[in-house]
Amino acid sequence: MKAQMFLAALVVIILAGAGRAEVNIDGFLQGLYGGRLDNTNPTATEFTASESRLQLRLEQVGEKNEVFGRLDFTYDAADSARFDVELREAYLKTRLGDNFDLKIGRQVLTWGTGDLIFINDVFAKDYQSFFVGRDDQYLKAPQNALRAEYYGSVGSLALIWTPRFEPNRLPDGRTLSYFNPFVGQIVGQGYDASVPLPPAQFKNGEIAARFSRQVGGFNTALYAYHGFYKNPMGAMMTAGGPMPIFPRLNVYGASLRGQVLGGIVWLEGGYFDSRQDQCGANPLLPNASATAMLGFERQVATNLTVNGQWQAEAMMEYDRYKTGQASLGGYVRDEISHLLTTRITQLLHSELVTLSAFVFYSPSDEDLYARLYAGYKYTDEVAFAVGANIFDGQNQAANFGQFQKNDNVYIKVTFNY
Repeated sequence: MKAQMFLAALVVIILAGAGRAEVNIDGFLQGLYGGRLDNTNPTATEFTASESRLQLRLEQVGEKNEVFGRLDFTYDAADSARFDVELREAYLKTRLGDNFDLKIGRQVLTWGTGDLIFINDVFAKDYQSFFVGRDDQYLKAPQNALRAEYYGSVGSLALIWTPRFEPNRLPDGRTLSYFNPFVGQIVGQGYDASVPLPPAQFKNGEIAARFSRQVGGFNTALYAYHGFYKNPMGAMMTAGGPMPIFPRLNVYGASLRGQVLGGIVWLEGGYFDSRQDQCGANPLLPNASATAMLGFERQVATNLTVNGQWQAEAMMEYDRYKTGQASLGGYVRDEISHLLTTRITQLLHSELVTLSAFVFYSPSDEDLYARLYAGYKYTDEVAFAVGANIFDGQNQAANFGQFQKNDNVYIKVTFNY
């Protein structure tokens, strides 16, 4: 039934595009195969990826309307053969007058300034895909949403309403292990990683807003979000014991991005208002926090680009947090946590070869995550890539430390049509 609904939506897209404007059809066929490097990983398989993927992309652009669809067919044999169909995007975008755009349907949402650090971008992410070597487009999970944007002389205002809360997609123990706080260890399969979503009610939808404008040579923006934490950061007590939940969340933030010293600089900050525990008294719920990020990128030589970022996050009501965690015997993070990142990208052989390394390192949590990549564009249609995902950490409950058994390497072959 699910696949039939996806295919029916695809037919609607095709029919919608059958008017005066031309329908463009393209996509790719891809094989992705990866294996773990740690034999102590509690997952049931040595494969982190073993999939064949066909993506079908359709686009029809008219004078004031755009219809777009992206559909994935995937055969996954990582631990048990299964076939999956996912409608990643299916939306209609239309311009109403000269200053107003409306976009409705299944779409990928993003804003903010960071490079793989997300503060005000409180939209769904797919970290299962991110950690096994799928293309970068798969980091952003789709949402069913309505987006409206007004363009005026003083700036632009975007409003996004997602009627049904869409959480992050996290490792579930099938091919990637994770830290389960309820058993106090890194686990694979055999533990229920599902978390109940907030009830499908109007009040439980997500609302996001951004006001942006050009100030001098800088792009500036203000942000607001009303919804839930995207990860199950909290728990509630039930008759059967603690049950993970998505706590309610408001986010307020701002950003700035522009050219400085021959490169690009960005600054972004946000306040995370934990609506169900604003005073930090409940150890089962996250405390409010304030976070800020500074980044800079520059081309330091021909076809060699380097960037760096620093993020600091301060927890509110920290003393209460420490007392609560001590009572639970849980991991106690620093009052102010720090995260450093760097990306190095080198293009070679007429830009046909791409070498890239991206490293996250937290001196406060004492953990890291490194993404290594080498790609070769053999022809306009055929590309090859190899890569690795490396995790390390001193504490298995820390952000990247919990994935320390998931080190993996992968190979990827893509045919674009």
